[in-house]
Amino acid sequence: MNTEDNKNSFEWVWYVIGLLTGMASILSVTTSFGWVILGGILGLIFAGVFLNKIVKGREY
Repeated sequence: MNTEDNKNSFEWVWYVIGLLTGMASILSVTTSFGWVILGGILGLIFAGVFLNKIVKGREY
């Protein structure tokens, strides 16, 4: 990936969405801080799977 691809890459948005969605979904079920952190980690994992397996190589 060259510098121009890095400038136009918005993959970080999907990771932020995954993190916030994972944390919000666990927060709606329980208020324990440890579970909220775990939900954020799971959200990041699902965002990575989404980007690297489902939409890999897709042109926008």
